[in-house]
Amino acid sequence: MTTRTFRITVRGVFDGLTADQRAELLARAAEHDVLRAAFTPEGHLSYDLAARSAFTFRFVDSGEEEEDILEASERAEEAAKAWLAERGYGHKNLRSQAEDLSQAPLGKRQRRAAAQKNV
Repeated sequence: MTTRTFRITVRGVFDGLTADQRAELLARAAEHDVLRAAFTPEGHLSYDLAARSAFTFRFVDSGEEEEDILEASERAEEAAKAWLAERGYGHKNLRSQAEDLSQAPLGKRQRRAAAQKNV
């Protein structure tokens, strides 16, 4: 059986941050810039508090079956909640979106390479 790779995006909004928490997040903003965003097993957080209070965690996970994507999404949401709770950051409107990369459409270069491989 093949292993499926899942990319999970967990989005939400910071809520009720204290002045100190906001200052801490702003001080670490360069580490969490969207231009450095990556899908990682431990989850990568990105935000731009200067623009708005929204944040995004990006996770990568895997499974054997198509249905494993649901458990991967739950693990990602729980990991995001734990990270926020550990730091005392309030949040709201948490939601996730998951993609099974084995089901993702091929890009133009990938289709060309696949066609050449089958020739």
